[in-house]
Amino acid sequence: MEEKLLDILEEICGDSVVKEDQDVNLVDEGLMDSLDFTELIVAIEKNFGVIIPPSEVTREESDTPNKIIGIVRERL
Repeated sequence: MEEKLLDILEEICGDSVVKEDQDVNLVDEGLMDSLDFTELIVAIEKNFGVIIPPSEVTREESDTPNKIIGIVRERL
């Protein structure tokens, strides 16, 4: 699950840094904006069957690859 999710993040962000530094802040580094986050939520649902309502996750709770992996892991 983790590797597939990192592949999705790399594709959405357009940068392999998400695999190299899983604590990189995606928002602060300009790798992900709100539209990208929506795309990520759709990809997570499609690939893992996990539904994450955007209203349930704050930006601070989902601003690094490790935090996103944790959210998905909790809901599997």
